[in-house]
Amino acid sequence: MGDRNLSSIESDIELTRERLASTIDQLAYRTSPKTIARREVSQVKAYFVDAHGSPRTGNILKVAGGVAGVVVVFALIRKIVK
Repeated sequence: MGDRNLSSIESDIELTRERLASTIDQLAYRTSPKTIARREVSQVKAYFVDAHGSPRTGNILKVAGGVAGVVVVFALIRKIVK
């Protein structure tokens, strides 16, 4: 520690301050509601469309089948309850 002069220490403090500010900016960006929503929408789109823009019919059919199944179950429950 005796070899370090004041300007070297000040330089290290300034570099650390800049890295910390950059990290805080990155965290603020990553946790902003708009960024989170954009990321989630991209993930959902990627599930249904591949990188070339072609629909992923297998995934679309799975979701459509699940929705149809839920509708049928609710219709049956409603019919039984009446």
